[in-house]
Amino acid sequence: MLRLRHIQYFVTASEQGSFRKAAALLHIQESAVSRRIRDLEDRLGASLFHRHPGGVSLTVAGQRFLRRVRVALQQIELGFNDVAAIGRSEDGIIKVGIFSSLASGFLFELMKTLDDEHPRVAVELIEGNPSVHVAAVRQLQLDVAFITGTSEWPDCEREQLWSERVFAVLPTEHGLATKQTLHWDDLAGENFIVSNAAPGPEIYDYLIQRLAGLGHHPNIHPHYVGRDVLLSMVAIGRGLTLTSEATTGAQIPGIVYRPIMGEVLPFSAIWSRRNDNPACRRFLSLARILSQTDRRAVRQADAVMNPPASPSQNRDLSP
Repeated sequence: MLRLRHIQYFVTASEQGSFRKAAALLHIQESAVSRRIRDLEDRLGASLFHRHPGGVSLTVAGQRFLRRVRVALQQIELGFNDVAAIGRSEDGIIKVGIFSSLASGFLFELMKTLDDEHPRVAVELIEGNPSVHVAAVRQLQLDVAFITGTSEWPDCEREQLWSERVFAVLPTEHGLATKQTLHWDDLAGENFIVSNAAPGPEIYDYLIQRLAGLGHHPNIHPHYVGRDVLLSMVAIGRGLTLTSEATTGAQIPGIVYRPIMGEVLPFSAIWSRRNDNPACRRFLSLARILSQTDRRAVRQADAVMNPPASPSQNRDLSP
């Protein structure tokens, strides 16, 4: 059977002009080089070298064969380099299912970090609802999906990475726009609009759950529009809607964002344990590092805003 080492011995011998020098360079016995090249000549049915006391020289067949194998070896080397680059996450492509906006927040920072540290890794973003994303992850059509919630999905790995506040989107002239923070009671009786595309159906269910729990039946109108058009519809007074914190980075004339007290959405990464894409593994590693950094920043901010009481403040001042 013709093996790669037969070609290696042949090329080295042709470059050195000697089986002895080729063997020394390859750190093997001269007899091994001579035997493998003889096997190669027998396999090809043609002599590749003229043997003479001072060494060897290529025959016409050997010269032609050398030109061909050098091209083949170059392609093999390129193949090795390509695969090695993927293994080091220098190259590759990641297919990512998203549910949140990239206008700001965690996903924005994650994509920016990936582009800074691994500029040759391509990212393909796909919007969709969680169930569709998870099905695609199971079928290895998506490498990873970022969705809301902390539910476990069969045949998938899950890790919570970040959280976002929930905001009501209001026209600038709306009466509630004067408030800096809203409660669900403030929103009872309001008209809402949502998109039929993701994450519209999830927002619809979210509104039903929250407002129905207060004894209100919300008036919700779905529309076949995208997120930007929906926000513009809010601006002209067609209704209110909800969005996550990352979306508030998108400034649309005529609207304001107001956080809803106590409402926080956790976001998790979902991927398949069968996924062997090295670029995806690096991507998840970056996401974990960024998540840990964000959590430390939040704890430090909390410590600044809510410092521990001093001993004098804790002292019992009663007579």
